[in-house]
Amino acid sequence: MLLTIINFQLSAQKVGLVFSGGGAKGLAHIGTLKALEENNIPIDYITGTSMGAIVGGMYAAGYSPAQIEKIATSKEFQDWVNGRYTSDYSFYFQKSSPNPSILTAKMAIDTSLRLSFRPNLVNDIPLNFALLEFFSQASAIAKDNFDNLFVPFRCMVSDILSQKSITVSKGSLAEAVRASMTVPLIYRPIKLDDKFMFDGGIYNNFPADVMHKEFKPDFIIGANVSSKTFNEYPKDDDRLMNRFLVYMFLSKSDSTLVGKNGIYIEPNLADYSSTNFYAVDELIKKGYEATMAEMDKIKESISRRVSPQELLKKRSNFNIQKSELIFSNIIVKGVNSQQKKYVERLFKSDQKTFNLSDIKRGYYKLVADEVFETVYPKISYDAGSDSYDFEIVAQQRKSLKIDFGGNISTRPISNVFLGIQFNYLNRKAYTFASNFFSGRFYESAQISGRVDYPTKLPLFLAAELTYNHWNFYNTSKIFVENPSPTYIDQADRKIDLKLGMPLNKNARIVLNAAFINNSDNYSPTNTFVVGDLLDRTVFNGFRTGLTLEKNSLNRKQYPTAGQNILLSVNYTTGRENYRPGNILSNQLGSSAAPTLSRNYRSWVHAKFSYEYYFLHTNRYSLGYLVEGVVSNQPLFNNFYASLLAAPAFYPLQDSRSTFLENFRAFNYAAGGIKNIINLKRKFDLRIEGYVFLPYQEFKKIGLQQVGFEETLRKWRYAGTAGLVYQSPLGPISLSYNLYNQSKRRHGVLLHIGYLIYNKRSLE
Repeated sequence: MLLTIINFQLSAQKVGLVFSGGGAKGLAHIGTLKALEENNIPIDYITGTSMGAIVGGMYAAGYSPAQIEKIATSKEFQDWVNGRYTSDYSFYFQKSSPNPSILTAKMAIDTSLRLSFRPNLVNDIPLNFALLEFFSQASAIAKDNFDNLFVPFRCMVSDILSQKSITVSKGSLAEAVRASMTVPLIYRPIKLDDKFMFDGGIYNNFPADVMHKEFKPDFIIGANVSSKTFNEYPKDDDRLMNRFLVYMFLSKSDSTLVGKNGIYIEPNLADYSSTNFYAVDELIKKGYEATMAEMDKIKESISRRVSPQELLKKRSNFNIQKSELIFSNIIVKGVNSQQKKYVERLFKSDQKTFNLSDIKRGYYKLVADEVFETVYPKISYDAGSDSYDFEIVAQQRKSLKIDFGGNISTRPISNVFLGIQFNYLNRKAYTFASNFFSGRFYESAQISGRVDYPTKLPLFLAAELTYNHWNFYNTSKIFVENPSPTYIDQADRKIDLKLGMPLNKNARIVLNAAFINNSDNYSPTNTFVVGDLLDRTVFNGFRTGLTLEKNSLNRKQYPTAGQNILLSVNYTTGRENYRPGNILSNQLGSSAAPTLSRNYRSWVHAKFSYEYYFLHTNRYSLGYLVEGVVSNQPLFNNFYASLLAAPAFYPLQDSRSTFLENFRAFNYAAGGIKNIINLKRKFDLRIEGYVFLPYQEFKKIGLQQVGFEETLRKWRYAGTAGLVYQSPLGPISLSYNLYNQSKRRHGVLLHIGYLIYNKRSLE
């Protein structure tokens, strides 16, 4: 009888597994799971914090260690933790034009006209949806009771207002693990039971005590990846300061909490960062090796075994109960009734139910909409209909957004940028914006308004008023006199009306009509002395066109992935007014000087541009750019007037800040290759080469008359080689640039920030 009792106790031996928090280091817990299952060690209960809650929660939701590892090593996982989401769901239709903003401040104006600021956080949009995909079905099986999961589970969250550690044992599994990993200042907090919750590691980073209290197992295996104490104070100040958030926010992990009937596992992760999620394979390996090092002790203490067949059967029986993610209702909260109708229209479907792709499409359409500050998704199961409800808790964006940016450059093309945007949402979405550039070379101001209609086929109406001013003479080198300056000063004004609609998730088509006023001042001889007056050409006209745009580039400047397609057809008509200065009359006498002239000009212009990064390896990306223009644009009054009105090819990052005579033509074909070698994360070597073939180059006849050279007479080339680092303040680039022309043939450019400008009136 005694032997029977002992055997029963051994067979009933229960094992609890405790996972600590630790950011990216928590991926080592996957290795612990692998080692335990390979050796048939039972896992009867799990408690976890932060990343330990995610890994433990996935196991409790019925995922095998191999499945969890496959997810963690996927590209999608890196997108989730870094706040990126795939371009197929970026919904370009609702994106604003790129600008050189670096910092953003969001403000709300209340009834007392007080302003409240909120800093930017890591983008949690893709992570929130991914957690719903992983956990909602298991949560439905368990009826939101964590004791009914594949393995009973607890996770830790922190209520920092009451300074309490809270153990979550019921409710949405996705929300519980999301709350458990909400590191302050990194991820946006979410509400559980109407209270904002933060990372569980703040007050309990190693919940072995919770394991004892909640489950009372016979034996505990505790894995800790976030040791915060040092036997010797670190001498590397940079290393210490880079990790200060971990030391501030995570509580100390006490190894004695596992108790006498327990094994404490602590992988050596001193060389790994809590914020670097790229070393997934190495971290999993470290966790596996540390667990295997303790395996003999574990086997001595735990006599019970679970065979692979028994475990597979149990897991299959649990997972087979998961209902397919079919949705019958869209529930919108956090907005008024009119705003609710706006949101619901984004999910409108002719079908009675929605599948996961439908929900994901609507969700990313919604988060792309700039009128929303937060969009938090929830999924709940309705047993009556055997389907799911998709719930959105939306919050309208802070009424006012202010962007700051620009660039600092070794050439005098530095400028500052200020953008202001106001949003208002009712049954339609309204956006009002303005931006300002100021610098020696470029000045601009733009005021715009847009109304979005969430109809079955979404539409927007927009209006823009733009002023641009370019002074190429001011691009002479700093401290060194330019021996061949360019005496060109351009200004353009445009009132533009637009109607847009989406073609697919990454493309839109825009119909526009614009009134334009271009004023070009230039020296007909490219010389200038005190007292000279520049020649002046003013073009007043009307321009209408149709533009197809598709953009999935991963960065607004120096991209390494994605594609950008532009196809436009425009008709332009107007009057050219030419007023000569006094430069030619001073040289030739008043009798030979040109006179005032007025001419009507009309032409059709078509442009195609395609940038595509088609080859990717771990350290190398290859892309190309092709561009072509076809038009029947007529010659203007003189050489420089024709040159300034002609379409231009801008192959390099600084091309818009350099007047390139040899890269302008009414008709041309151009293209080039982009080689990007990734030297280190966010640090690239870019080597690019381009060719430009005008159908007919402009030819200067006499002092200022204009004609055409022979057809397809000469190829032009341009190239660049440089280093680019993607810093928090925008790209930092040092490059050598080469152009096939007599002026500014060679150049070295160092800049910090974005070289992005408002579009010109004839673009």
